[in-house]
Amino acid sequence: MPRKIRELLQDLKAAGFADRGGKGSHRNFVHSKVKKPVTVSGSEGDDAKQYQEKAVRLAIQESKQ
Repeated sequence: MPRKIRELLQDLKAAGFADRGGKGSHRNFVHSKVKKPVTVSGSEGDDAKQYQEKAVRLAIQESKQ
């Protein structure tokens, strides 16, 4: 069962990412150790797509290095 967008947002915030805002349902998260911002789109109750889960997972791993 896919995770929800709200869970991805919680993971990013817990890893120290800051919400830079965005347009509409898009949110951009930045971290000082991560080169590219992570964009998460969709309402908090929506199911996360596989590419969104992967992008969040990779960004969190990069932030820990």
